[in-house]
Amino acid sequence: MDHLDLLKNNEQIQLPDFELNTRLNAPNLYLPSRGLADAVQVAVSLGLPLLLTGEPGTGKTQLAHFVAWKFNLGKPLVFNAQTTSTATELFYKYDALAHFQFAQNQKELLSNEEIEAKFIKYQALGQTIKSEERQVVLIDEIDKAPRDLPNDILAALEDLEFSVPEIDKGYVTSDKKRPIIIMTSNSEKNLPDAFLRRVIYFDIPFPDDEILLKIVSSKVEGFNENQLKTLIDHFENIRQDTALRLKKKPATSELIFWTIYLKKMNFDPSLLSNPAKLKGDQHRNLMSSYSVLAKTKEDLKALRERKF
Repeated sequence: MDHLDLLKNNEQIQLPDFELNTRLNAPNLYLPSRGLADAVQVAVSLGLPLLLTGEPGTGKTQLAHFVAWKFNLGKPLVFNAQTTSTATELFYKYDALAHFQFAQNQKELLSNEEIEAKFIKYQALGQTIKSEERQVVLIDEIDKAPRDLPNDILAALEDLEFSVPEIDKGYVTSDKKRPIIIMTSNSEKNLPDAFLRRVIYFDIPFPDDEILLKIVSSKVEGFNENQLKTLIDHFENIRQDTALRLKKKPATSELIFWTIYLKKMNFDPSLLSNPAKLKGDQHRNLMSSYSVLAKTKEDLKALRERKF
C-alpha cells in the first residue's frame, strides 16, 4: 500500500481495503517466558490468583487468553476494574432504575426468574460460578479499583459462592470447578499487604532482542530476519536513548504495530541501519511512523527532532 496522500490535488481518493491481522491476538502465538510459564504452573497448582505487573504492552492481558487456549477452557471472562467498582459487581449488576421504570408501566409483578432475565447481568466471577464450568477469569488493572476490592476478591474465591438478594437466589460451585484467576496491575498504586500475601506474583520483564525478534516475526509477515533485527535495533535505541527523555517508552505492542505500518508503507527496515541518509518519502514515512511509538506530544516532538 502506498502512502495515503490526503493533500494530493483536489481529488477524492479511494479508501483502501482494511485487512485485519488475525495473528495479532492469536493466543497460540503468545510466547511466555520460562519464568512466566512457571508462575502460571504454581498458581494453577495451588489454586491461587496470579498477579501480573510489568510495562504496559508487555502481554499481561494476553496471558489470560493464552492460558484459556492452552487448557482448552474457551475464552476468558473479563472484569475491567474501575475506580468505582464494588465487590458485588465482580458477580453481577442489577439495573434497579430500569426495573423501576418497567414496573411503573406494568400491572402484574414479575417473577424472580423474569427479573433475573431482564435486569440482572452476571459479571466474570458470577458467570463462572453460575456456569459450574472451570474457566479463566481476567481481572484487568486491579490497581484502579478501590482499596478494599482486592481483599473482597480473595474472600469470594475462598467461598466460591455469591447471593443475589434482588431475586432471593444464590449460586455456588465446587473446588474442582475453581476458576483460574489472572489479575493485572500497572502499579499505579500499592495493593494491600493482606492481598499480596495470598496471590502468586510475577513481574513480566521487557523482552530482550531475541524474544522481541520471535514475537515480531510470529505476528508480522513480509520482512526477513535481518530486516527485523535492524528494525528492533532502531526501536531499542529509541527506548534506551536517555537524551530523548521519553515520558512513555514504546512497548512490545507499539513495536508490533510499528512493524505492521512500515510494511504497509513498503518501507525497507534495512534503511534504518543508517537513518541519517534517508531522503524524501523514505524520511517522511519514517517520521510519520513515529506516531505509532509516541504517546505524548512531547515524545513525538522529541522523536521527530532526534539526531541520528
